[in-house]
Amino acid sequence: MSTVNGGISFWYAQEGTPAPREPLPGDTTADVCVVGGGYTGLWTAYYLKKAVPFLNIIVLEGKFCGYGASGRNGGWLYNGIAGRDRYAKRHGHDAAVRLQQAMNDTVTEVIKVTADEHIDADIHQGGVLEVAYTPAQLARLKAFHSVEIAFGETDRELLGARATAERVRVTGAVGSTWTPHGARIHPVKLVRGLAATVEALGVTIHESTPVTDIKPKHAVTPYGTVRAPYILRCTEGFTASLKGHKRTWLPMNSSMIVTDPLPPDVWDAIGWTGRETLGDLAHAYTYAQRTADDRIALGGRGVPYRYGSRAATALNADRTHPATIEALRSALTRLFPTLAGTPIAHAWSGVLGVPRDWCATVTLDRSTGLGWAGGYVGSGVATANLAARTLRDLIQQDSGQCGPTDLTTLPWVNHKVRLWEPEPLRWLGVHTLYAAYRTADHRETTTHTPTTAPIATLANRISGRH
Repeated sequence: MSTVNGGISFWYAQEGTPAPREPLPGDTTADVCVVGGGYTGLWTAYYLKKAVPFLNIIVLEGKFCGYGASGRNGGWLYNGIAGRDRYAKRHGHDAAVRLQQAMNDTVTEVIKVTADEHIDADIHQGGVLEVAYTPAQLARLKAFHSVEIAFGETDRELLGARATAERVRVTGAVGSTWTPHGARIHPVKLVRGLAATVEALGVTIHESTPVTDIKPKHAVTPYGTVRAPYILRCTEGFTASLKGHKRTWLPMNSSMIVTDPLPPDVWDAIGWTGRETLGDLAHAYTYAQRTADDRIALGGRGVPYRYGSRAATALNADRTHPATIEALRSALTRLFPTLAGTPIAHAWSGVLGVPRDWCATVTLDRSTGLGWAGGYVGSGVATANLAARTLRDLIQQDSGQCGPTDLTTLPWVNHKVRLWEPEPLRWLGVHTLYAAYRTADHRETTTHTPTTAPIATLANRISGRH
């Protein structure tokens, strides 16, 4: 059987693309205009409407809700947030601990709200298992585990080779770290359920309505302009397509494959009965889940970036280069050699937002009413929910309905990030860095050195990744 390539994602191949909602019919007004119909935009509309039911909220989406990263991701609802270590250096350890605790709580919040709103998103809270299979990875894993404990995650467990195999039999795994603050989800079931929920609350969603320009109190589209006191940019990897935002967040490409359903005897050999989300400590890391229908969905970076930030708007942006598919297949069989020859049912790609300092942010400019959230660097499934609740509190604070809250005082609020370099420096830099990461992984795997390859350390320092 040939591999389906593109078509948005496997998640949409399973569920089918939704019936289109009407585009914006012309100029109109609202109390809040949300630009982007992914997790961030929909959660923001949800929490604002629940808090202030009389608000007139309009969501504008260029394609359809979940067309971007929200409908293409690996289904990791987990407590990671981009930039926490940098926030600790800038705002102090205690502030970063509060941010981490908020992320831990966010996993619980998403699970609770989906249950309350009867959204069936195939959620299974098996936690997150990150494995090491080289000496250098093991050293990084132990350091990572210690850091997470220091940030208050006292329920995290460090596992040796035997205990790791009791969870998932990853070939050659020499250790792992596990946190309960994670769950597997079906990305499209979550985004479609969330869109239906906010519509039922009275939020208006206009699809097929690309926003070309955002300015104070105006969201401009080919079909008309929405005027509102608050305009919220929730566009993540598609931010580069907006006027004046070409260098705001880099649209990093990530790719995925999914197998055919695996038979019971294969699962007996692999284990994975806890259905943890599964990752590794490679520099060019992979991420995987066991789906509700017993497939393995696995992702990683393929072609990381297309010149001029074109990935966000390219017609075939969801198609995956054949070499990337083979690289992901190799990553799969590296973890589970018994899967050699297993058919790959589907491959797809999408973009995520990467700030220059790799720090996720949420902001409301009280002088203009412009707000934004994103730059999640691939950890957006849960972070989008925390960002949405924070935008809600910032708007209520600005409008005099409440004062500062625990969320509005978190260190990622109103963080300023410098722009990415112009081309061709941006393209050269990203491709050079990811070549360095792949070289480092190859060296660590073939030489079994117990220390991180110096080229990866240098790449991290140059990129601002750590």
